[in-house]
Amino acid sequence: MAWDRNQMAARAAQELQDGWYVNLGIGIPTLVSNYIPEGVHVTLQSENGMLGMGPFPYEGEEDPDLINAGKQTITELPHSAYFDSATSFAMIRGGKIAMAILGAMEVAENGDLANWMIPGKLVKGMGGAMDLVAGVGRVVVVMDHTNKAGESKVLRECTLPLTGKAVVDRIITNLGVLDVVPGGLKIVEIADGVTEAELRAATEATIVD
Repeated sequence: MAWDRNQMAARAAQELQDGWYVNLGIGIPTLVSNYIPEGVHVTLQSENGMLGMGPFPYEGEEDPDLINAGKQTITELPHSAYFDSATSFAMIRGGKIAMAILGAMEVAENGDLANWMIPGKLVKGMGGAMDLVAGVGRVVVVMDHTNKAGESKVLRECTLPLTGKAVVDRIITNLGVLDVVPGGLKIVEIADGVTEAELRAATEATIVD
């Protein structure tokens, strides 16, 4: 047993604080909008120029004119605002976004993040990831703990090109929650049905007590 994608997104939603402006990355993080805790009011930002994203649309309710930075259809709210990408990136670079919840291919024990390309594969570009990890107040990564081959994605050092150095604060995976602390990673929470031994065995990075 381990958390599935929706359970990971629900756990990530617990990181949200009332009044925050938050950016959700591509992949599992986009599901966070469906699990915002009751009584917590956050404004979701998309770097292609939108403040106030609503929940993910149900099938048949999509509006092709409403998309996030990952080209996925989204919904708007009564208070949604639209603007150009220059204004959007000014918000990010100016420190106006409190937190980014991002996907990743690899995270290192010192908080290095690799989430934008695999060498040799076609990529559209880094997008807003580099600006986000440099400009927001807190970076939370949501990803599977291991790859399809069962190899750890929580590493001593990243092997893929970096998006940012020492930028990640917290890692949420299907096996649990880890914080980046001096000397390595600290276990904050273990997923339902997972043992601490299983979490440790799946983690190449140093775990400090």
